[in-house]
Amino acid sequence: MTKRILMLSSAACALAAWGTVTHAATADASAAASSSSSGSLVTEIVVTAEKREQALQTVPIAITAFTSKERDVVGINSIQDMTNFTPGLTYSTSTDRITLRGVGRTTNVLSADAPVANYDDGLYETFAVAAGRSSLDLAEVEVERGPQGTLGGRNAEAGALEEITVHPSSTPTAEARLTYGNYDHVIAEAAVSGPINDVWKYRLYFDYERQGQGWINNSVPGQPSEGNNIDTWYLDFQVSAHFNDRLDMWTKFQSAMWYNKSGGPGDQSDGWTPAGYPTYEWGAGDVVALSGVACAPGFTGTNIVNVSPAGCNNPALKSPWTETTLVDHSVDLPAYYSLNTQWTFHNDGFDIKYIGGGTFYHYELFGPTEGDLDEPAVTSFTQPGGLVINPSDSFEYEESNGFWSDELDFISTGNSAFQWVAGVYQFYQHYQQPVSAEDLQQPQLNEALPLGSTFCPLTGNVCAPPHLFRWYDNRPDIQDQSYAAYGQIDWKVQQDLKLTLGVRYSYDNKYGTESVRLLCFTLPSCYFNPEFIGPGLPAVDLSQLSTIVNNNTLPPGVSSQTTYNAATGLGTRGYNAVWQSPSGTAGVEWTPDHDSLYYFKYGHGYKSGGFNIGIFTVESFTPETAAEGVDSLEVGAKHTFGHFLTLDAAAYWYNYTNLQIPIAQVSTAGGISQSATSFYNVPKSISQGFELESTWTPVDHLSVIFSYSFDDAYITSGTAPDPADPNAISPGAKPLFTPAQCLATLNQLGVAPDCGYDVYTATTAIATAVNAKDPATVPTVPTVYGGTIAGDPNQGWNIPQSLKGNPLPNAPRNKIAINALYEITDSAGGKWTPSLSYIWRDVQYGLFFKEAYYAAPAWDEWDARLTYDSPNKRFEAILFIKNIANTIGYDQGAIAARAAGTVDDPGSGFASYNYVQGLNGPNGFNGHLAGANANGVYSTYYVTPPRTYGIELHYKFY
Repeated sequence: MTKRILMLSSAACALAAWGTVTHAATADASAAASSSSSGSLVTEIVVTAEKREQALQTVPIAITAFTSKERDVVGINSIQDMTNFTPGLTYSTSTDRITLRGVGRTTNVLSADAPVANYDDGLYETFAVAAGRSSLDLAEVEVERGPQGTLGGRNAEAGALEEITVHPSSTPTAEARLTYGNYDHVIAEAAVSGPINDVWKYRLYFDYERQGQGWINNSVPGQPSEGNNIDTWYLDFQVSAHFNDRLDMWTKFQSAMWYNKSGGPGDQSDGWTPAGYPTYEWGAGDVVALSGVACAPGFTGTNIVNVSPAGCNNPALKSPWTETTLVDHSVDLPAYYSLNTQWTFHNDGFDIKYIGGGTFYHYELFGPTEGDLDEPAVTSFTQPGGLVINPSDSFEYEESNGFWSDELDFISTGNSAFQWVAGVYQFYQHYQQPVSAEDLQQPQLNEALPLGSTFCPLTGNVCAPPHLFRWYDNRPDIQDQSYAAYGQIDWKVQQDLKLTLGVRYSYDNKYGTESVRLLCFTLPSCYFNPEFIGPGLPAVDLSQLSTIVNNNTLPPGVSSQTTYNAATGLGTRGYNAVWQSPSGTAGVEWTPDHDSLYYFKYGHGYKSGGFNIGIFTVESFTPETAAEGVDSLEVGAKHTFGHFLTLDAAAYWYNYTNLQIPIAQVSTAGGISQSATSFYNVPKSISQGFELESTWTPVDHLSVIFSYSFDDAYITSGTAPDPADPNAISPGAKPLFTPAQCLATLNQLGVAPDCGYDVYTATTAIATAVNAKDPATVPTVPTVYGGTIAGDPNQGWNIPQSLKGNPLPNAPRNKIAINALYEITDSAGGKWTPSLSYIWRDVQYGLFFKEAYYAAPAWDEWDARLTYDSPNKRFEAILFIKNIANTIGYDQGAIAARAAGTVDDPGSGFASYNYVQGLNGPNGFNGHLAGANANGVYSTYYVTPPRTYGIELHYKFY
């Protein structure tokens, strides 16, 4: 508490001192403004953050707003570009996830809401990708930083992102644009707008975008390149009507389709893993064979077919722009429709505004299942026992998502000292998010399972037949009902002092079902029943095992027992949970003169809980997540020096509770227990920092934009094991128990509930202790898989660690962006504007452990543009180049994994070894994994685009 008060007090003193200087400079600024360039970016920007149109510099909220003009001349073409010039903001392009001031969306499970609320012309939407649309379609994009707990709407716990389109015009306008860049990238777009008659106006916008060559070269002969290989179109049609002085209407319809070979959100969700190929057959949690074993020096199989020119060398080891894969990604959006209608009734003293509409889309992602560590391009090999493996696994992921909202606002008008806003809101969502994994080349995955199988006791020991070669099939079907009521008052106590008080109450009910099936093929731990052992192995059904699917108890959020369909093999259970909470704001603002604003705000934000279901899970034992909450304090200052300088600064302190962050659960049973990703509610965490934004025109025709943010985001309470370091032996580990304490507990109780044991590094001492207490638990340690591998006595455990002091994910401590542009008018009246941008971003972590393997390095980038405007202002041409030096940038923190897996033991019949590559293992399979550390841990990164360049041509017909 003392630290927080000192930080905010120091910030307030600094801002007050700055205010004293700005008052003295205002007169000089106004005088200088009269001679400043008409093209200066220091112009009045209007925002709608508080439900009414206001000048940006008069709103007591930390807001970054990008106008269409600024986006064009600076080169802010994508959401990633916006993050560069927005303090505290990061965005993962591959997963469409936003983080703001250390808090963001960390999963694509749709029942887990984003803490940064996304709005398109005031209508809530569940995705952020649309904010990157063209400046010909979007008039402005606003990023409202900090909890918008009253007016910002649904789940705006960390902030809000508002997209505002160009609306129908009162006079005829028409413009066409054509962009061509490297990688055969083409964008064609056009807009036309104007009046229909005295009442009605319209606007139509359409674009088509295609990139024929991907950023990533696939070295497998005949395989196409990947990375932003796109083919899309988008349509926006609007009508508006001014019926009379009392009633106005505006309605928008949008549609789009994607047929992307390998581009768009989700395409590169596997990331870039600069590591070699593993030499195990089954990774931790895998239930089908992998191809890496074919590259192991000790492998005794035959008939290896490797179609990669690089053989067993991974070309991605040195560069993110090359890969070897047998299965390419594809991203399709076969359906997208959105309707937004707004009606405003102007009453005496207040407006009544209705905002209603909804969106439906169907999204499809297809790709390889190797995950974050690529496998060599081995199309087939024969195991020592004679079984032919065809490791060409793929996955299919879909989102069929529809949502509708209705909002009724009552907004005061006029110039009274007392202003108010009140409203009611409802939101309904129904989504299906099926995901499956299959190997279309492995015939056993589509053969009938044996009769009398002990794997299917809940369906009379008769297993359902396989379906479409799928070994994993998960089908969530969830609905969400949300309601809220809110109100805010602003009272100008005196001419320069205003008080604000707002409150919102939110209610969320989520309910539905999840159906799942999991098969296992060839993994030895799945075949402990002798009826299945042999070269003619079938796939076996694991869906009814109590160690895989929780079908005995009803954990929180689960509304029904798991029931099984004998025809499909799917196990289905129900979900139902309610979350509700107040949120709100209180603040004071001081405006000592027309050009200055100083404010202090307290905010309480809320984000509903959800279910961790679908992708990466098998009907989790702990599916429900608690709601998040935040209490925030913020002081800020905004000052405008005429038309040549604006300075905006903010200092904040947030106290978060129950942040929802997914974490992988370490499998500790050699592949026959649930290995999945669960949500961890981090009990307590802090985010505090300082932000500065400035737009400056020091001399005529020169404009400079500067943005800086410092974000200190860390955990103050919490414990969890590190999935990449379950033994807690990395240099930065903070284990809660020693290995000796874990072993003592195991010797005493026969189990070590606080630790758990790790089969991939388990020692003889652990195996002996387990066997002595309860022989029935022997399959959970490696002794039945070919014997325990000699190991370090400090290993063999899954030890939780203290998270106190660890960083929050995707929160770079420092960010800097600067752009300078200069306008030159030629003798014919044409205008040339060269523009140069530099950005730098600090290290950021992908999970809440401060380890090198979770760190994405600091990086920087240079971009440049040259814009030409014709004398008649109708024609514009822009030459651009981004990432001039072709450096590797990172749009989110790294994730990490341990190269832990299982391999057949040729000398022990059907037994196997569990091991960590480079740490322990049988002869021939323990070589160090290139790119991994001494403990076998490797990293996966998510990179920004390589160097791109091209030309834009704009033409205004009238």
